[in-house]
Amino acid sequence: MEISESTWAFIAKHRREDVRDVALHAKHDGDVDVPFALEQIAGWQRASLKLPDWASHDGLIFPPQVPMEQCSSQFTAQYKARLAQRSLAEEAVDDDSPTSLVDLTGGFGVDFSYMSRVFNRAIYVEQQSILCDIARHNFPILGLDHAEVINDDSTAVLDTLGRVSMIFLDPARRDDHGSRTYAIADCMPDVLTLKDMLLAKAPTVMVKLSPMLDWHKTVADFAGAVHEVHIVSTGNECKELLLVLGRGRYASPLVVCANDEQVLSYKAGDNSDNHTTINDSALAARNTCNTEDSLSEESANDFDSSHWKYLYEPNASIMKAGCFDVLEQRFAAHHISPNSHLFVAAEPIADFPGRSFAIESIATMNKKELKQLLAGLTHANIAVRNFPLTVAQLRKKLKLKDGGSTYLFATTDAQGRHLVLRTKKRKSGSL
Repeated sequence: MEISESTWAFIAKHRREDVRDVALHAKHDGDVDVPFALEQIAGWQRASLKLPDWASHDGLIFPPQVPMEQCSSQFTAQYKARLAQRSLAEEAVDDDSPTSLVDLTGGFGVDFSYMSRVFNRAIYVEQQSILCDIARHNFPILGLDHAEVINDDSTAVLDTLGRVSMIFLDPARRDDHGSRTYAIADCMPDVLTLKDMLLAKAPTVMVKLSPMLDWHKTVADFAGAVHEVHIVSTGNECKELLLVLGRGRYASPLVVCANDEQVLSYKAGDNSDNHTTINDSALAARNTCNTEDSLSEESANDFDSSHWKYLYEPNASIMKAGCFDVLEQRFAAHHISPNSHLFVAAEPIADFPGRSFAIESIATMNKKELKQLLAGLTHANIAVRNFPLTVAQLRKKLKLKDGGSTYLFATTDAQGRHLVLRTKKRKSGSL
């Protein structure tokens, strides 16, 4: 790709400035390609947050907005590279034999750039010629001299592919009209249809899917070919669902819940309630299923919560996995109720995969109890789980402003009692 020195100089000079301001005041001097420069400035600014390693390299070309939005973050790409490295170690028979990766859906090449470093040979396949041109420009700058770029359809390449160590796919999640699609059969290429051919070419196939998918159904759709399920989150936001396919038949795949440094793994069969997953829409439905009139007026004296000293909120990957039985068994934490997905314990748990809080007091929705619970409070962070009011409704009822160091959790216990827990956040890993 031919880009003038003047254009590169323009990009370097203005890349930390507001793109809209640069567009308004840019002068079309000399051979500066202003539209291209503006796109690169915007791309670099996104990369500086999402891909800091890439942003540190001068001369990289960034694609239009959609590929930048769809590409992996540095964290999730590095996670895949570690997963690929472990898979190679497990499959290794002859340490001297060369290893090879084929990424059949190259895109912007972020995942490829990190995973390819683990292999002796790496092939990037992408049907969009513009992305292939960008890859050919970027890979040498990133030190990927062993990378081969193929501009072709993934299924056509698969037909002619020889034996390789690993195949990676990130099926496109947009239909012919540009709308997002989440059903795996609606993504391109259709990995379910290609499963047998993929595994004939490689002993390990890694598939990146939307975190919106029901992973239980997806595993079932692959009919025993899923060896591992990785639910990857960062900043407590679920980003990716990764499936590792193998040539065996796996009745109970390993499930790995990763949220930044917090990692929990278990066999799918270890969680008896392994179909209880949760998402934002399900929470909203639960929170609005009743009316304020249904709020419980029992006294807190009617039940014993004296042993509730600490509150634990599972992270996004745990919530997606729905492995709440595993949490109870492994951490000796008590599930407040099957639908609340909050846990309490009498003793502090140093390595619980989520946020941890010290409980200061507990009340039902009885007015007298609430008054005691809220004594001295003007601000609070409020969360609701399996509760008949939304956050906004409860905040209005309690007459509290947002913020401060106090966290209120409104929920329903196993006996159907509506509770509000006043807590303080604890530092991760503290006792």
